[in-house]
Amino acid sequence: MKIVACLGNPGKKYARNRHNAGFIIGEMIAEQHSIAIKGNKFNAVTGAGKICGEDVLFLFPMTFMNNSGEAVQGALNFYREPPANLIVLHDELELPFGEVRLKFGGGHKGNNGIRSILQHAGTADFFRIRLGVGRPPSSDTGVADYLLSNFPADEYDALRDMLPEASELLESVLTGSAPPS
Repeated sequence: MKIVACLGNPGKKYARNRHNAGFIIGEMIAEQHSIAIKGNKFNAVTGAGKICGEDVLFLFPMTFMNNSGEAVQGALNFYREPPANLIVLHDELELPFGEVRLKFGGGHKGNNGIRSILQHAGTADFFRIRLGVGRPPSSDTGVADYLLSNFPADEYDALRDMLPEASELLESVLTGSAPPS
């Protein structure tokens, strides 16, 4: 089984935040593949199904972003899956808004959700689908304030444009045809 961890913060207050790009795109991909997100395990909301013939578990941690690794490690332990079977969807400050990239391994680049997963998994050997949210428009805006602010309406609507590439990258990981990162 592959575990698709979609990162964000729980609750309506954060639903449209840049930091919730992983939740937003993850929900779209699950819906695209008719995977219902209705379970509740590992301190996360979950949904299981198949994509490209592979069993997948979508995991939306209900911890805050900084503690995402707790839910992810709980699922990895329960299903006895190695971190190599983990795919994390997350916001990426270093990519311009709308860009989507695949990465295997590496550091956290300041993303506290990835930092938490690295700490709990004890390795960086997992896939990440990085969803570009861009940098703050001015140096007066702090990074945390920027990430915890809502997408403007036009950007929120444009998130759907990221879906084909994010879905294609996920499928490439599931089928073993992912390009080297």
